[in-house]
Amino acid sequence: MEFLASGVQIFESTLRVSTPLLFAALGGLLSERSGVVNIALEGMMLIGGFGAAAVALSTQSPVAGAFGAIFCGALFAILYGLFVIELKADQIVAGTAFNMLAAGVTPFLMKVFYDSSTSTPSLPLELRFQQGPVWISWVCLGLVWAWLKYTPSGLWVRIAGEHPEALDSAGIRVKRVRWISVILSGCLAGLGGASLSIFLASSFSRNMTAGRGFMALAALIFGKWKPVPTAIACLLFGFFDALQIRLQGVVLWGSEPVPVQFIQVLPYLVTVLVLAGVVGQSKAPRSLGVPFQAN
Repeated sequence: MEFLASGVQIFESTLRVSTPLLFAALGGLLSERSGVVNIALEGMMLIGGFGAAAVALSTQSPVAGAFGAIFCGALFAILYGLFVIELKADQIVAGTAFNMLAAGVTPFLMKVFYDSSTSTPSLPLELRFQQGPVWISWVCLGLVWAWLKYTPSGLWVRIAGEHPEALDSAGIRVKRVRWISVILSGCLAGLGGASLSIFLASSFSRNMTAGRGFMALAALIFGKWKPVPTAIACLLFGFFDALQIRLQGVVLWGSEPVPVQFIQVLPYLVTVLVLAGVVGQSKAPRSLGVPFQAN
């Protein structure tokens, strides 16, 4: 019975900690299926996490905080789209720059609004989400899967990443499709950040994403840019994240516990190993990262 209870706890923890990854990975999927590389997921999560915490604190409502995260993520995505879609900046370089921008802007905003560059004030338990983001993330997965598979606009997104010239010849504006995909990507990544600051934690702290945006990209590559396999990859990474939390303080030999730093590196090590095994087998959308020039 104790083993069963422990398994249930790890399963519940896996669902919880994989929620930010799933939101961000779905956002990255929409952007990249339309042909726009989104290295900036990490920055969008940071901005969304801060926006969620700030709005939830001012309104005393986690729901308002979630909408604040969506707005901040979308705003950041619009700025990113301006550079990579309209100005045709290198998408890898631009995404890296936007991650650095978010990492610098969020401590500045915390200092301005809360006189602290490390974290925002804590939200009480009753003003945080309990299970809602878990269910919403899986609803979003179903919606994204159905949209891409069964709707004309979802087909446009897929064609924009594979054969944008064909889409353009059919009279569909490729840039518009990519703009919508990137903005939706920012909204979902912002929700991923909100899942960290007002769901898994009680406040936003500096660089609290801790590489989860890149783990979401890894899940996207592992899932071969398909919604359901990508969600399974998020669960895999979430499982090892939950496992490392359970293993902290465990004694494997002698009387000294394993150093916590070795335990904390586990999910990142798994990410690297998984990518090393599948990155050569994953086929990205054909026009991913290629700016489109209308005829």
